Amino acid sequence: MLLDLKGESNMDPIVGMFYSTVKENFQRLNAITSGMVQEEVDYHGPDGKFNSIGQLIRHLNYVDLLWVFRIKGEPLRDALEEKYGPMLDRDDRLPQIKDVPLEELLHDYKKVFDMFKSECIYLTDQDLDRIVVYEDGKKATIRWGIWHMADHSRYHQAHINQLRKWFKECVE
Repeated sequence: MLLDLKGESNMDPIVGMFYSTVKENFQRLNAITSGMVQEEVDYHGPDGKFNSIGQLIRHLNYVDLLWVFRIKGEPLRDALEEKYGPMLDRDDRLPQIKDVPLEELLHDYKKVFDMFKSECIYLTDQDLDRIVVYEDGKKATIRWGIWHMADHSRYHQAHINQLRKWFKECVE
């Protein structure tokens, strides 16, 4: 199998390259979570003091969804905010979730990924220079936002891999 950072045939070349980094990480997330039982999805690590895999996947869903709407130039719809959000709870932590099946989390993420793909089809390489506002008035280009989606996913995938390791050592 040949690996490459090439987008879909209906995407501009640079947009396609950035799209493919997000796509690869989405596929990788699905692969590294394959075969998990619910107890593992809800596991909070030794001493129960870490975010669960379920929380991390929901967080990735939400952050990517926010970037899709920034790319669209639209505010996030209330129904989507309710389903995927919020970013943090009252204690500035990832919101707790329990007993949400992995299949549901990944299905929701697929919907977000498909929205992202649809936006990339219409983006031009020049659109990547467009500046959007995110998190407390910070500014970034769409190019940086798409890169951030891929980088953020990899970052939390490392946490997921660590939780899986601990789960195998401590619970199984």
